[in-house]
Amino acid sequence: MLKAGIVGLPNVGKSTLFNALVANAQAQAANFPFCTIEPNVGTVSVPDDRLQLLTDLSKSQNTVPTRMEFVDIAGLVKGASQGEGLGNKFLSNIREVDAIVHVVRCFEDDDVIHVSGSVGPARDTEVVNLELGLADLSQIEKRRERLKKQMRTSAEAQVEDAALERIQQVLEQGGAARSVEITAEEEGMIKPLGLLTAKPIIYATNVSEDDLADGNSYCSEVMALAEQEGAETVRISAQVEAELVELGDEERAAYLEGLGVNEGGLRSLIRATYRLLGLRTYFTTGEKETRAWTFKSGMTAPQTAGVIHTDFERGFIRAQTIGCEKLLEAGSLLEARSKGWLRSEGKDYVVAEGDVMEFLFNV
Repeated sequence: MLKAGIVGLPNVGKSTLFNALVANAQAQAANFPFCTIEPNVGTVSVPDDRLQLLTDLSKSQNTVPTRMEFVDIAGLVKGASQGEGLGNKFLSNIREVDAIVHVVRCFEDDDVIHVSGSVGPARDTEVVNLELGLADLSQIEKRRERLKKQMRTSAEAQVEDAALERIQQVLEQGGAARSVEITAEEEGMIKPLGLLTAKPIIYATNVSEDDLADGNSYCSEVMALAEQEGAETVRISAQVEAELVELGDEERAAYLEGLGVNEGGLRSLIRATYRLLGLRTYFTTGEKETRAWTFKSGMTAPQTAGVIHTDFERGFIRAQTIGCEKLLEAGSLLEARSKGWLRSEGKDYVVAEGDVMEFLFNV
């Protein structure tokens, strides 16, 4: 399951956002630092309107969306990597995630305490990024110390140490590990370290509902930083998200329209995560079940079959496939087949976004 870790300074709206994204989660959201003492974990269904359309077409008994996991991490402060605030034990909770969602406060509110006394997105992002970088430096220094003896007899240890040295130099200059070019071999060697600044990052600018449609100068500040880093940005309002949880579908749509936006933060955040990680969706559909599956862009038919089960990839023979829109236009798989729209694809076929797949394989 795709995992995203939500980080940021205390009182930027992380837990409010988490509660809204994961409606059944029980994270405490309160106006004081460190109200999240243990990391909260929850999963959400990935919204996709095509899923219900396919369910209706196939008259499926069950509909199964793909899912995404969010991890809400306690607020970081300056010195967290050295044990300040709640300390660096919370940084370890981010090491297993696929992407980091860095929530940045971009709203003024005298009733919500700011740990630095004022709103300053550039300063705030620098504090968090610095702590992530310092935590990575500590990891690298420990690992390089252990590699010293191995390097005398192991060529692999020498390769790993050289890669870590290059990353260390960048981190010491305030950069991020993700900006360092490394080979696939080097990546495999350092992956167990779970370097935090190696993970793709999305900056979520948390604004008031009045600024949700057009943003504000604080958002522009964060967007400029993200552009320099090649990171994604998404504008959200944690408070709006909290209110959306209480509304039905029609009320939700009307409320968002009144704010000048056409989708809530969950959809925006998931789309940004998918873009950042190069993820796509394909479907399987039938009378028993219609289901969405997540795969990496560029995967072949056997590899996407392996997303369902490794036996499907090993025993792959061929795949019957059609684009979702084309299938909906046909009205049924039978009609699509009669029109010649249903294709038979082999092992070299690169699966496209929205493909509806049926795999034939040997057990």
